[in-house]
Amino acid sequence: MKLVKLAIGNVSSVVGATETNTNTVLAITRAAAAEDVWLIAFPEQVIGGYPAEDLVQWKAFVDAQRDALQRLAHETRDLRTILVVGAIVRVSGQLFNVAAVLHGGAILGFVPKEKLPTYNVFYEARTLARGASLMALETGGVPVGDYLFSFGDRTIGVEVCEDGWSPDGPMRRRCFSGAEIVVNLSASPYRVGVVSTRREMLATRSADNQALLMYVNAVGGQDGLVFDGGGYVFQNGRMLLDAPRFREGYWPCTVDVDRTSRLRTENTTWRSDCEAFRRGATPVPVVGSTRATADTSNLQYPAPERDRLFLPTAGMPARSAREEVLDDLYEALALGLKDYYEKSGAFQRFGIALSGGRDSLLSLLVAWRAVQLKAGTPDHERIKAVVAETISAFYMPSRFSAEETRDVASTICRELGVPLTVSPIDEAFDREVAAVRAMLGAEPDATTLQNIQARLRAQRMWNWANSSGALFIQTSDMSEKAVGYTTIGGDMEGALSVIANVPKTVVIAMLERLHARFGLEGIASCLRTTPGPELAPRQAAETDLMSFGILDACLHLYAGEKLSPDDVGVALASIFPDVPADELHEHARRFATLFTQSIYKWVQSPLALHVGSLDLDRERALQLPVVQRTEWWR
Repeated sequence: MKLVKLAIGNVSSVVGATETNTNTVLAITRAAAAEDVWLIAFPEQVIGGYPAEDLVQWKAFVDAQRDALQRLAHETRDLRTILVVGAIVRVSGQLFNVAAVLHGGAILGFVPKEKLPTYNVFYEARTLARGASLMALETGGVPVGDYLFSFGDRTIGVEVCEDGWSPDGPMRRRCFSGAEIVVNLSASPYRVGVVSTRREMLATRSADNQALLMYVNAVGGQDGLVFDGGGYVFQNGRMLLDAPRFREGYWPCTVDVDRTSRLRTENTTWRSDCEAFRRGATPVPVVGSTRATADTSNLQYPAPERDRLFLPTAGMPARSAREEVLDDLYEALALGLKDYYEKSGAFQRFGIALSGGRDSLLSLLVAWRAVQLKAGTPDHERIKAVVAETISAFYMPSRFSAEETRDVASTICRELGVPLTVSPIDEAFDREVAAVRAMLGAEPDATTLQNIQARLRAQRMWNWANSSGALFIQTSDMSEKAVGYTTIGGDMEGALSVIANVPKTVVIAMLERLHARFGLEGIASCLRTTPGPELAPRQAAETDLMSFGILDACLHLYAGEKLSPDDVGVALASIFPDVPADELHEHARRFATLFTQSIYKWVQSPLALHVGSLDLDRERALQLPVVQRTEWWR
């Protein structure tokens, strides 16, 4: 046996907080070293925070990271634990996103990321240079390039995030060159469904390369991104550790490195591939360290439990796959909101315009969970007191507001302990209509009358937020945003958009799940109402638009799958066989028209949390021209 203890270190870093981030890494490392951890890994760019975007163009920001690494090496000089830490380093005129290996008071080397993504929310190739096979550079006496690291009879390889997502990444040549343990430092944002994809992909990489693969992910919110943290240790494809997600801390795991070596000798396919590599390629060079590593003499063999020697643990999962996804989405939204609130340092409380409808109700429940995370205690009474101090809700009815939605607002606030202020807008509405009438010399149209109400509410929220130092939460959902069923200067207003990338059908599913979990009567009452903005008599959103199911199918097919309107109509027929085909084609055309004409609206939306593979955000996700024609449809 050749036992070592590995640890995953999850840190919720803040961009630019190089000193604070380093302090957190140092504190976790010291705690892990006290448990004889042989190697601990921290996330991608943990020192400077991720994503730093164009901040890396400031020389002082990059220099501060190098200083922090030097300090980290110096302050861990008496520890035997090996550190693998993410940072940005400058070499001549190039910037590299690196995994830094530290041990015994020295920085042993920097290994640059080779695969720089420029899809979805990533723009790394805009400012960063790529690593490459057998790259051999140097900065300040520290090697920078394609290296392995040996510690006695154990050899490790390190890589950064996207390098592990590609089957032709550097892991293969590093394992063929002798690495038994591969450490992947990541900052992989949460997206609905990404957990299973990530886990299966990493298990495959570990099996393909017959390696001990250690994966660590960033945790916490940064602007609109949410990182779910966690991490894995796989040994030759078998999971040994699944670290908790959405939490800061460290999680150790004892492994037998000899098992990886033995399985390599048994796997004839891996051996023949390795032989071919060695005949035609130059092995990756090794940086050696002679400093003492952690004591392994007291480690116990990581044997499975008696009933798991040959079979998995019996029992049914506590949650269905759907429930798990909905619960994760709720945690991700709450964590993103909490960290935006705390890390920005600009706010004293949350504020929300509560209509009694589904969107504002879900946004309130997300804020409620964010306050629980912020409070950091399971004590119900303490949480209720913090909620009362931290969240303010406002119900601003007009003559079109229904008694049912007023009851929803008052009921849910009473159940959660949220103070609710009722501030009617009818008098202000009448004054504004009169002013518009005088300016026009005519009666304002029906849409303007609706928009006036939305803008009055937003103006009041902004005035209150400015005076109270509050984070004004914007509450519109993705489906209505996509087709412009929103008001510029009205319900599109806010400091942070919490559910702007959550489709309406998912909003409803989340509310149903939260009702099942918490049994809140306010949720049940809301789900019994007819969805609508209540800006006109008996207004119903599905009457104004189309059924939410068809609307979200159009959103998925047109914006997500990039089908033409005619192809969307054809695809809809397979999803909704009971709806006439000509009606579905009309819905598809109408959706595409509304979507295209509404881009100018949603590019003006506040910063939104990114939680799906399709997000309506021109800066970071779906980059569409505001001005465009649709002749290509024909």
